[in-house]
Amino acid sequence: MSCLVMFNIGDAANPGHADDRAALKLKPTAGYKAVREIGGRTLSQRELSDWIEDWNASLTAVGEDLQDISIVKAIAAVRTITIKASSESDHTVRETGASRSAMDAIEASSKETLPTSLVFSVVPFEGLSVREIVLRISVITSGAQPALKLRWIGEEVQREEIAQEFKSVLEAQVGEAAKLALGTFSPN
Repeated sequence: MSCLVMFNIGDAANPGHADDRAALKLKPTAGYKAVREIGGRTLSQRELSDWIEDWNASLTAVGEDLQDISIVKAIAAVRTITIKASSESDHTVRETGASRSAMDAIEASSKETLPTSLVFSVVPFEGLSVREIVLRISVITSGAQPALKLRWIGEEVQREEIAQEFKSVLEAQVGEAAKLALGTFSPN
């Protein structure tokens, strides 16, 4: 989130050079930075359970039926994942041909109820409102040990909403003194 102000753009009758500028760049909060860094990364069970412990005050764990799960149980579930794999193969022989089909089933479970998502409540930048970021949990079962990945649901939409809120806060402070627009601008 950054804002660039050009003081001498001018207008069609009296064009300016747009060379007098001021810049404002917001610093993300620690929580917002943590969400951006963890999203999309492949994590071990320990890495995810440690991350949940570190940010437990800002997190809510949600199960498959949208029921809340205590953070303690969510951490225990992430730490005790069981992978069950089964294979089934069918073979049929006929006089004029043969057919074969195979099916593999892999299921990840835990002794505790494994959360399907984490809801992270965070102020993204100082001066903006609290956002609830939903992180979908995926269990990757292709390796020797299970791996986990968090995906930020609706990331682009939320980033746009944060940008719009930033613009609104600036408009409230600047008033009629300047016209604000989202996007990029090059005076060249």
